[in-house]
Amino acid sequence: MNNTAVLQVGPLMPLVQDAIVGDYGALRLPDSVPDQEEFLRRHGESFGVAVTSGKIGVGTELMRALPNLRAVVNFGVGYDTTDVAQAVQRGITVSNTPDVLNDCVADTAMALYLDVLRKTSAADRYVRRGDWVDKGNFPLATKASGKRVGILGLGRIGQVIARRLEAFDCTISYHNRSRVAGVSYEYAASPRELAEGCDVLIIAAAGGPESAGLVDADVIAALGAKGYLINIARGSVVDQEALVSALLAGRLAGAGLDVFADEPKVPEDLLALDNVVLLPHLGSGTHETRAAMAELTLANLRSFLATGSVLTAVTV
Repeated sequence: MNNTAVLQVGPLMPLVQDAIVGDYGALRLPDSVPDQEEFLRRHGESFGVAVTSGKIGVGTELMRALPNLRAVVNFGVGYDTTDVAQAVQRGITVSNTPDVLNDCVADTAMALYLDVLRKTSAADRYVRRGDWVDKGNFPLATKASGKRVGILGLGRIGQVIARRLEAFDCTISYHNRSRVAGVSYEYAASPRELAEGCDVLIIAAAGGPESAGLVDADVIAALGAKGYLINIARGSVVDQEALVSALLAGRLAGAGLDVFADEPKVPEDLLALDNVVLLPHLGSGTHETRAAMAELTLANLRSFLATGSVLTAVTV
C-alpha cells in the first residue's frame, strides 16, 4: 500500500462499499479497539483517503493515527463526527454530500410536522388497539395550516422546508448565525426570540460543538405549553434532558424527533407519550436519495484520487 490507499471507516451502503473495495482495494478499519490499534500500527501510515459516513466519521484520535491522510470522503451531509478543526490544521480535505438529500430530509420534517400536530400516528394506534370501537371518536388534534413556524438553521435544507410550509399558508421566521440573503422571512436575533414568536420550532441547524445545546431549557420554555418542536438536524442541538422534562410536565405540546443525543438510544420516558413521534434517524432514507448520495460520494473519491480535489468540499 502507499499513501493513496483507501480506508473504510464504519459500515457503508453496499453500493459504496463494493465500489471502494472493487475499484480501489479499500481496507476496512476493524470494529474492536484492540484490533484497530494493531491495524493502525501496521497500516496507518499507508492511508491517504478515508471513506466514512456522517454517523461514524473520522474522529480526533483516528485522524491522529493516520499521519498521511489527505482526504475524508463523507457519505452524508453531516460531518460533525469528523474532527474538522484538525483536518483544517493539517490541510486535509473533507467532503460531504449536500443538496442531493435536501428534498427527502425536508419531506421528513413535514411528515413529523403533520403527524405531531394532527396526531396521525397516535390515531393509527388508537384504531389498532380497538379503541375506536370501545371508546368512540379519537380526541381532537391541532390544525397544521396557517401556523407560525420558526426554522432554526435556514441553510439548504431549512430553505426547502420553508418552501413546503409556504404551501400550508404558514408564517415563517428563522434564526441563523447571520441573515440569509434573498429571503423575505422574518429574522430572529436568537433561538429564544425565534421560539417566543412561533407555534412550531423546526430544527435544521448543523451539528457540531458550535450548535451543541443551542435549544436549551430557556428556548423550550419560550416555545411554551402550546408549542411543538421538530428536530431533523442532530440530537446534540437540543438539551434532551430539558426537552423530556418539558414534555412530561406538559410544558410543551408535543415533539417530532428523527434524531437523539445518544443514538440509537431513545429516552425511555418518551416511548409512552402519544404527543411525541419518534423516528430512527431516517431523514434522507429513500432509495432515490441514498443512491444519489452514494454516487456523489464515489464521485468525490474519484475526483480526489485523480486531481487532488473533491466536488463538494466542506468549507469552515
